[in-house]
Amino acid sequence: MAGDLNTHELEIFERTSDYSELRLSTGGERPKTRGLDQAAIDQLIERVDRHYSQHSIVQQVFGSPQLRDLGTRLATLLDGDERWLTPILQQPPGATLRITGAGRLRHLPWELLAADGAHLAISGSAPLLPVRAAGNDTVRRGLVGPANRPLRVLFMATSPEGVEPELRYEAEEAAILEATARTGAELVVEESGTLEGLRLLTRDYGAGYFDVLHLSGHATINLDGKPVFLMEDEFGARVDANADQIVQAMAGHWPRLIFVSGCLTGNAPHSGAFPSMSESLVDAGAPAVLGWALPVSDLAATEFAAELYRSLADGVPLDRAIVEARQQLYARQHGNWHLLRVYADRSPLAPMVTPLHTRGRARTRIRPAEQDFLDPQTHLSRVAPRAAFVGRRRVIQRCLRTLRSPTGSAGAALILQGMGGLGKSSLASRLLERMPNHQRAVWYGRVDLTSFRDLATKVSFPTLEQQVEADRLLANDEAPLVVRLRHLLDVDGPLGQTACLFVFDDFEEGNLDERDGGHVLSAELAEILPALLKAIRETGSPSRVVITSRYRFPTPAGTAVVESLETLNPTEQAKKLANLPNLRPRSSIDPDIRERAVQAAAGNPRLLDWLDLIVGDGTLDVDGLIGAIERETDKFRRETILAKNLLGSQDRELQRMLAKVNVIELPVPAETVRAVHDHPDADRHVERAVQLGLLEEGTDPETSHPRYFVSNVLRPLIRPLLTDDEYAEACAAAARSLYNIWVVDAAASGSTS
Repeated sequence: MAGDLNTHELEIFERTSDYSELRLSTGGERPKTRGLDQAAIDQLIERVDRHYSQHSIVQQVFGSPQLRDLGTRLATLLDGDERWLTPILQQPPGATLRITGAGRLRHLPWELLAADGAHLAISGSAPLLPVRAAGNDTVRRGLVGPANRPLRVLFMATSPEGVEPELRYEAEEAAILEATARTGAELVVEESGTLEGLRLLTRDYGAGYFDVLHLSGHATINLDGKPVFLMEDEFGARVDANADQIVQAMAGHWPRLIFVSGCLTGNAPHSGAFPSMSESLVDAGAPAVLGWALPVSDLAATEFAAELYRSLADGVPLDRAIVEARQQLYARQHGNWHLLRVYADRSPLAPMVTPLHTRGRARTRIRPAEQDFLDPQTHLSRVAPRAAFVGRRRVIQRCLRTLRSPTGSAGAALILQGMGGLGKSSLASRLLERMPNHQRAVWYGRVDLTSFRDLATKVSFPTLEQQVEADRLLANDEAPLVVRLRHLLDVDGPLGQTACLFVFDDFEEGNLDERDGGHVLSAELAEILPALLKAIRETGSPSRVVITSRYRFPTPAGTAVVESLETLNPTEQAKKLANLPNLRPRSSIDPDIRERAVQAAAGNPRLLDWLDLIVGDGTLDVDGLIGAIERETDKFRRETILAKNLLGSQDRELQRMLAKVNVIELPVPAETVRAVHDHPDADRHVERAVQLGLLEEGTDPETSHPRYFVSNVLRPLIRPLLTDDEYAEACAAAARSLYNIWVVDAAASGSTS
């Protein structure tokens, strides 16, 4: 098991119920063997059960003397009167201790081993890495030396509905990318959180493509006493996946390392009566698996992963990379530093990739999508980088299903619609990140035939000849545009073997004309967009169109799917606030100012970012500015669709509809909207309000039906539209409707929600 560290084999045998034997071997040397005091073993196990359990406070305290005492007792057990352990500790650069043994002894917390009052796992000169032996005794076939390219990581976070707390998986992904930015890493994200999604993605990339599979989420021990990982079904509901199901999904496509980053994934239940999830995966064929023995904090798990992949991307051997990541946790005084467990077969814990400046080393082929969303005036990215993007998980899942579906089932275009500041462009950027095998062509604002022909310069063609041919096709005005695009996308055309995402960002800027109170495509877009969608459909191209727009507009039937964005829900907003230095909880800002600013932003990500800057500027009259925002929504929120003249230009009954729906401070189904707004034109009012962004339309994750919500930003404008009696009547109508839907109908259908 040649890695960077010296390797030693520790075998523990239970010869009888009263007698155990210890065997230590190094390389080709003759093994050392001696008996163990069974009474001492029983006392040690009893002490571990008391201090190292899931609910013990001791194992959570950094620098706990009880844990140091446990580590000293473990070291004494190994060292014995013959001082076996002492020579190992004196051999830089450190040692890997491969442990084979029976259940109870095998699963003791060897990571705590201590000598002279210090834990050995985090030693600076000669650290000790315990590795629990699993699988068979043969080295995995097909392993080769380090690949001369950047590290490849398949990242999959699971976040089922109703499982709390919701983990900050976005922060973990961003931390990994930041940690590997210097040397580069190819991070492919599986967004569905499902076993089927994992199966398809590993199959699509093929065996040996990824170096690491990183599974991030919650895990637990089920009622049968066996470990399970909490995954999702296609609608986001919880699915408990055991090790066998993960094995089936992988179908033998094992990477060099699997990190099952969830609580208890390295825990062998009932003192080793059942194998841990990590051990089961190694037994099924994975060369090496990392897991957590006990519940671990979200922050510690993220920081460990970032440090681990930083080292691996640098070309550091796996054993040394694990040691360095653990040392970093200890240096930052995380009480969880000792919980990481390593299970492995005899495959080398060696480097996965070469160092950065190795001759002929391949470059990272995936660039950040935010680089494609540049304002042509400022040349600055207008989207949230990965580190700042939070939430939208269900929306992303639905959008990816749309983009990956055959054109006949979902249409060739995805339209992201919603009021300004909700993150439509950032969401589009996120989708591009999630489809790394598609080329990107992004247009911002107004598009005409001349700028559309720039398509050939926005895409990387397989050959220069194909790019020249694409230029020639797009410039040939003698043929109709749809004909030229068909030739471009045809299987034998320049883009026939290159899947693309054609993105039209801020589409309302110059591409829509007002007509009959709504919006329609401008003359030039009425030629471009239908032709592009028709060419994609008729050629069966895997290319797709993504549009971000404040307003809705008609498209040819069956060609587009609209996804309406809502304001951030409470969980998403909490994640967003955690990333903001001034609006985050427990910041130095006056709590009253902070709370007023958060309320004023009303779940709008862009307004939260803007207000975070305002409240942190000591030269501003912050109290006066927030007061002005609260009084003058249209001026200080910089969202023209919320301006008084926009609302005032609408049908008075539409305004009253918004005021009535506004009595409900959460998204509600269409039935409730009609219940509070009993008007013959109710559906038209809803449609019109949605088009203008005055009414948010989202999708209920349980029913997949539309739901509606009037943002808090409109309250100062629409509350005066109702008398007190009308307000009370709307409240009563809403209560009756929601009771029937959520209580009566739910009980009749047997729903538990």
